[in-house]
Amino acid sequence: MSSIKTNSGHPKILYALTAAEGEAPSYKVKGLEAANVYAIDNEGLRAVVSDTLSPRVRPERRNITAHQTVLHYLMEQGTVLPMRFGVIARNSEAVKKLLQTNHKSIKEHIHRLKDRVEMGLRVSWDTSNIYEYFVSTHPVLREARDEIYRKSENINRDQKVELGRLYESLREADRKESAEKVLEILVDYCEDIIENPIKKEKDVMNLACLVERNRMDEFTKGVFKASKLFDNVYLFDYTGPWAPHNFVTLDLHAPSSKTKVKESESDDVD
Repeated sequence: MSSIKTNSGHPKILYALTAAEGEAPSYKVKGLEAANVYAIDNEGLRAVVSDTLSPRVRPERRNITAHQTVLHYLMEQGTVLPMRFGVIARNSEAVKKLLQTNHKSIKEHIHRLKDRVEMGLRVSWDTSNIYEYFVSTHPVLREARDEIYRKSENINRDQKVELGRLYESLREADRKESAEKVLEILVDYCEDIIENPIKKEKDVMNLACLVERNRMDEFTKGVFKASKLFDNVYLFDYTGPWAPHNFVTLDLHAPSSKTKVKESESDDVD
């Protein structure tokens, strides 16, 4: 640590929180703005930070990549509670006070997530035209479409809306049924599972899975087991291991104000 130049009065970019075990390590990774990454300890807890002169950090690709690189490095060293991109403390003393004020909740999170990692599983329909796929696999949709075209060569707006609603309801029903099948299997391989929102039309499910670090191979087997319940149109794509972002629900209280620093938002720590 003596070889790392730091300034206690400079603002601190926060990357992660963890237990302070032994002497503060010398991290072999650079943070945002190519700054040194180092630890600030207080009462058995540790914040991993880097110095900055900026009151805000822009969500540019290079900055987000640097933040993720630090988290990946830290996750390989042990259990960490990742902070969302852009959380900044005013100085070293503010970091220590943050650890002190939120000591109990941070400790509880570290205990719950010890030796756990996050694995992602995204399932999607691997087809060039999802609507035509549903027409071909759902007779009720095909019959409704054909009936409308038989009655009129040109479908009016109301008929399109009605057909669209039927398609959407069938798609949502398939998503729900598929998720239930996958969850029924993965529950034996995961500590916890969160269903994240669907963002794309072809997405079937987007799962965040909390897995014991020493059971990652078993998780992979569970994914393959679940995939066998579906035909080749369903594409299973799993990623990780990651720091357990989706399972950190810290609501950090800033010690010198009435505001809260939510782990899900970028903010300042006074």
